[in-house]
Amino acid sequence: MLGERIREIRKKKKMTLEALAGDELTKGMLSLIENNKANPSMESLTYIAGRLGVEVSELLEEVSSLKLREILDEAEKLYNKGIEIGEETDKFKQLIDLIGPYLEHLSQGYESARLLEIYSRSLQQEGLDGWQELSKKAAKMYDEMNLTAKRASIGIFWAMIKFVEHDYAESLKIFLQERRQIEAKHHFIDPMTRVDLDYNEAILHFAVGDSEAAADVMQRAIQFSKEHRIFYRIDDLYRLAAAHGLMKKNKQQQLHYTEKVKQYGDFAEDLQSLTFYDLFHALSLNAEEQKYDQALEICNKYLANPATDRDYQFWFLLEKGKSLYGLKQWQEALACLEKVEIPAYAHHPYDLSLFYIKDSYRALCYSELKQQKEAIQAAMIAVENFKSMPPTPYKDFAIETYESIISKDIDKP
Repeated sequence: MLGERIREIRKKKKMTLEALAGDELTKGMLSLIENNKANPSMESLTYIAGRLGVEVSELLEEVSSLKLREILDEAEKLYNKGIEIGEETDKFKQLIDLIGPYLEHLSQGYESARLLEIYSRSLQQEGLDGWQELSKKAAKMYDEMNLTAKRASIGIFWAMIKFVEHDYAESLKIFLQERRQIEAKHHFIDPMTRVDLDYNEAILHFAVGDSEAAADVMQRAIQFSKEHRIFYRIDDLYRLAAAHGLMKKNKQQQLHYTEKVKQYGDFAEDLQSLTFYDLFHALSLNAEEQKYDQALEICNKYLANPATDRDYQFWFLLEKGKSLYGLKQWQEALACLEKVEIPAYAHHPYDLSLFYIKDSYRALCYSELKQQKEAIQAAMIAVENFKSMPPTPYKDFAIETYESIISKDIDKP
């Protein structure tokens, strides 16, 4: 109601009835207006709006922009709240309940567009229908307001839904289509948004096995970041380049960008980058240098540290299992590998390939322990997991391990 909106805004601005009434209204008349017992003339309404520092239209709206800003502030805090590993949360249900009553009033302005975006993402997370239409509405509003970064984030979101489903080709198709539309409608794309688009495009090209296109986009993004002195996502780009070097057996590229990750980590005091560097160092010690004791020392350091992120623990557990296998401690290696879980965020073929190899190492351990049946089963699991993955040295290793174990079984007298 009009009176309630006037009172709500007045109290937000910490104004008394006397202060708002001023010289043109009495305190009593203003009190009647606020209690919806009197209707102000347009002249009085204009006066009240002026005293409150708002437009008359805001007072006449059923839901004021001030109220939407309050709802958005609450929604942003809830939406951006981190979720601890293993924590049960109903934050998306809470967001649906919070924003839902205001849906019909979300027609224009940044607050409306952002609330629609958060609401649609929450619906999608909960597996509920109707999120696509609302997400498209938010995207259109961002286009009209020329909010390029926000519009790009929606396009990336649409593509990543298929990415999480491991439909990489469709994900890339959606992304490229969205990028073309964004670049056609937004003649200036700010540097951070451009880097975001390049980074995600490179990820998706790698995911479908188009390493040449991915490398071109990735190098373009790194060069652009250097020229414009943009450090946003530079650590992600370096990690991606190091992973590409690993998958392509390009030792020089792998070492170059792994060192870049370390330099960035030292400069920015970024724990994630430094952890990644140590992880890749352990991986290299296991796979190429066969310095299993050194790799084991790195893994044990992180696994003994309670501050190590749980997702990273699985990476180090995997490398520890490989180290123990290399040291011919088959039973200990098996026990370690059995604890490895694929983190919930891992959907890229590179990440999945690194984890799928776990079953090949399990198979090798079983084979050394003369448990041939278990060895074949584990080796087969790895091969099956790799079927939909693009070619990598890890996929080759899984196939070679399976064939080697099968041949041992055939050759038995």
